[in-house]
Amino acid sequence: MEQTIELPAFRRSAELAPNSIDPETRSVEVIWSTGARVRRAALFGEPHDEELSMAPEHVRLERLNAGAPFLKVHEAHDLDAVIGSVVPGSARIENGQGIARIRLSERDAVGDIWRDIEAGHIRAVSIGYQVHRFEISKPDGQRELWRAVDWTPFEISAVPVGADPAAGFRAKGEHHDCVLHRRDAPSEQGATPMTDKTETSAETAEQKGNTAATPEETSMTDDHTGAADTQTRAADTKPKATKPAPDPAPEDRARSVDTDALVSEARAQERERVSTIHGLADKLQLERGFADDLIKRGVSIDEARRLILDQVAAKADETRTFPHVSIPLGGRDATVTRREAISNALLHRYSPTLFPLEDAAREYRGMTLMELARESLETAGASTRGLSRDEVATRALHSTSDFPEILAAVTNKTLRQAYEAYPRTFPLFCRQVLATDFKAMHRVQLGEAPQLLKVGESGEFKRGTLGESKESYRIETYGRVVAITRQVLINDDLDAFTRIPAMYGNSIAQLESDVVWDIVTSNPAMADGTALFHSTHKNLAGAGAALGVDSVGLARAAMRKQTGLDKKTVLNIRPAFLIVPAALELKAEQLVAQNLVPAQSGNVVPQSIRTLSPIAEPRLDAASETAWYLAASPNQIDTIEYAYLEGQQGAYIETRNGFDVDGVEIKCRLDFGAKAIDWRGLYKNPGA
Repeated sequence: MEQTIELPAFRRSAELAPNSIDPETRSVEVIWSTGARVRRAALFGEPHDEELSMAPEHVRLERLNAGAPFLKVHEAHDLDAVIGSVVPGSARIENGQGIARIRLSERDAVGDIWRDIEAGHIRAVSIGYQVHRFEISKPDGQRELWRAVDWTPFEISAVPVGADPAAGFRAKGEHHDCVLHRRDAPSEQGATPMTDKTETSAETAEQKGNTAATPEETSMTDDHTGAADTQTRAADTKPKATKPAPDPAPEDRARSVDTDALVSEARAQERERVSTIHGLADKLQLERGFADDLIKRGVSIDEARRLILDQVAAKADETRTFPHVSIPLGGRDATVTRREAISNALLHRYSPTLFPLEDAAREYRGMTLMELARESLETAGASTRGLSRDEVATRALHSTSDFPEILAAVTNKTLRQAYEAYPRTFPLFCRQVLATDFKAMHRVQLGEAPQLLKVGESGEFKRGTLGESKESYRIETYGRVVAITRQVLINDDLDAFTRIPAMYGNSIAQLESDVVWDIVTSNPAMADGTALFHSTHKNLAGAGAALGVDSVGLARAAMRKQTGLDKKTVLNIRPAFLIVPAALELKAEQLVAQNLVPAQSGNVVPQSIRTLSPIAEPRLDAASETAWYLAASPNQIDTIEYAYLEGQQGAYIETRNGFDVDGVEIKCRLDFGAKAIDWRGLYKNPGA
C-alpha cells in the first residue's frame, strides 16, 4: 500500500574529518551520513526506526554538489548564519558513507570558528535532509522500520553537540510531500495505490483554491521542489491496470475517511501550537531560538505560556535601564574613559612610581578585584544581588562586561613597561627592519661602485657592474600561554595580572638578546661558506692580544683596510663601538675615559680611540672572558640585522576567556629574527 503524506525536513548528526583540514583553502571534509538506524518520534502514530539508504541511486546529491550552504546551528533565516558552503562537485558516496568538502567563508566573523575547527574544539556537524520516499516494514515483535530510498541532503551545519537525541524534527514548520510504501500491506492486484492526496489535477486545484497556505507552506514550494519529482517518479512506477479497478469495500472507504480526518486534525492542532508559541514570543520580544526550542520539545500551549512568562520575569530581573547619555562631538566615549581609569587604578596599586594615579582613577583607588568585577557587571546592566563571590568572578570573566578588557589592558601595559626597561645592548650596532610575512628575506651585500675610467677621445663610456653577495634569513614565532583562574579574582591576587606579564616582558627582551648575541658567539657561516669571523674575511686577529691601545689600534687599522667584493677598493671603515664581556667592562671604560695628565706621553690614549663607545655584554663571558670586538655604525655599513613582523614590533600579548580553564588565558608572542649581513663591519680579537 502506498500513501502520500507531508513531512518536515529532518536533522541528523555527522562528524568532521580533522585530518583532512587544508589551511590554504580553509576547507575540511565532513562525513555527513552513514545511514545508521535511529529512533524517530512520529508526528502522529507510534515511534518508529528510521534508516537512510546509502545506495548511490537512492540519494539525490544535486543540492550539495551545487554548493549547498554550511550553516551555524541550522539557522536558515539569517545571512550571517551562512559560514561557508559545500565545495561544488565534492559530495559523493564512498563505502556506504556520505562525504563532502566544506569551505569556510573568509569573513572575519568566521575566523574564530575556523580556528576552533583547526584546534579540534568544533568536531560535530549535522545535516538537514528531506525524505521523498520511505519503504516501511515491520519485523516481528519490533517497531516499524522506515527506510528512506529516495532522499535529498540540502544543508550542513556546525553544531556544539552532534549526538543530539532531539535531532531530526522539523524546522519552523516547513513540510514537503513524501511517499510511504508499506511492504506488509500490498493492495489488490491491478488496483491503484491509495493516497491521502488525489492525483487528479482538477481536484488538486479545487483544494488549493479552498485552503489558504501559511507562509511556511508557501516558502516550501521554493525550497523543496524535489517533492514534485518524487510524485512523478512514483506515478511512473505504478502498475499498469489491464482492466478497470474494482471499487474499494465500504469498510476500506470508512477507514480511509477516518485516517484522513485524524491526519487533518493533527496538522491543524500542530499549526495552531506553532503559531501561538511564535506569536507570544514575538509579542514579548523573546529570542526566536527560545520559541523554537519549545516547539521542538513538543511543549503544549498552556505549558508554553507558563515557560514564556517565567522567561520574561527572569529577563526583567537581570535587565536594568539606563538613561541615554549624549557625548559631545569630539568627546571621548564614557566606557573607554572608565576602562582606562580602572586600569590606571590597578597599575598604580601595582607600582605607584611607574604609574602615577590620574584624577579619573581616584574613585577606583583601593577597590579590590572582586569589587571592580561587581562594578563592571552592574555597569553592563547585570544584577549582582545575591550572587556569591564565585558567581561574580565567573560572570565577570565570561559575560558582556568590560572586565576582561580592563585586565587585558593592565597585563599589556605591565608587560610593555618591563620589556622596554630591560637593558638591551645590541640595538646600538645592529639595524632594525620589518618583515611583512614569515618568508625568507634576502639581503644583498652590495660591493663598491666600479671606479671611474678616463673617457677617451671617442667619448665612449665603459659599463661597470656592482659586486654583490646574498644573505637570507626569516623571522620565527616564540610564545607561551599562562592561565589565570577565577580564584585569582576571589583572592584579590593582583600580582597575577601585573607581575606575571612583567616577567614575560623581561623574558621576551632576554630572548631577543639571546638570539642576536648568539650570532656573535657562535660565529656562524655566511653565504660564502666561511665563518663570520675568519682570517679569509680579514676580521679576525691572527693572535690574541689583551685589550689595550696598541691592540685596538691594529684592529682599527684592519677594519680601515677592508676592501670591496672586487678585492681592490679600500672601504676605509671606521669602528664606532668597542664590545667587551662584563669581565673587561672596567678596562674598556678606562681605555676610552677622558685623559688626565699622564706621566709619559706614550701613555696618552688617542682621541680617535676615545671616541669609541664601549658596550659591555655579559652573554659574551660564557664564550670567552678575554675576547673583545669592534663594530662599525650600521649607518656606514651593514653589520647584524634584526627584524620584527610588521605591526607586531616587540612583545605582543593577547587575552581570552579560558576554554580549557575556568578563567582568563594570557598568550605572549614574539615574531623575531636576526642575521649577520656583512662581516666587514665587525672585527674580533680572541684576547689574552
